[in-house]
Amino acid sequence: MFTSLKVIDAASRGYLAGCPVVDFRVILCDGSYHEVDSSEIAFKLAGSKAFKKAIEQAKPCLIEPIMNVEITVPENYAGDIMGNLNGRRGRVQGMDAKGGSTVIKAQAPLSEMLTYASDLTSMTQGRGTYSMEFSHYDIVPQPIADKIIQAHKPSAAEEEE
Repeated sequence: MFTSLKVIDAASRGYLAGCPVVDFRVILCDGSYHEVDSSEIAFKLAGSKAFKKAIEQAKPCLIEPIMNVEITVPENYAGDIMGNLNGRRGRVQGMDAKGGSTVIKAQAPLSEMLTYASDLTSMTQGRGTYSMEFSHYDIVPQPIADKIIQAHKPSAAEEEE
C-alpha cells in the first residue's frame, strides 16, 4: 500500500518538465516484509526508485492537447490565415466557400492558439471569427519538447540547496 502511494505521488510530480505521468500501470511482482528492515519510509523509497527506473527505460514523451479549429474569414484573407496556421504547427483539414466567406477547418496545438483571437482580429481587420474544441492529445515535437524540458530543469544553484 505504501509503495503504491509513493508511485502515485512520483507520477503526479512527473518525470519530464514536472508534468504528471499518465497512462501507465504498475504491477508488484514480489516483495517481502522484515521486522527490522521494513518500514513505511523503506517501502516509499522502494516505490519511488522503482518508478524512476521504470520511467527511464520507458522512454517517456511530452504530449499536448490538439484542438479542432474552424475559422470563418472573407475569401481574400484565406491564404494569409492558412499561412498563419502553418506557422502555428496547424494542419489544415479542408476549406469550404460560403457566400463570400471561406471556412477553414484545421487542427492545431492549444499552446499555439492561445493568442489567436487578437492575431485573427489583426489579420482580418476584425472580420474573422473562429471556434475551437478539444480533439485529442499528440506527442510534442522533439525540438520543442527539449526546450520545455530544459526550461524546467533546476539550475545548478537550485540543486545545491
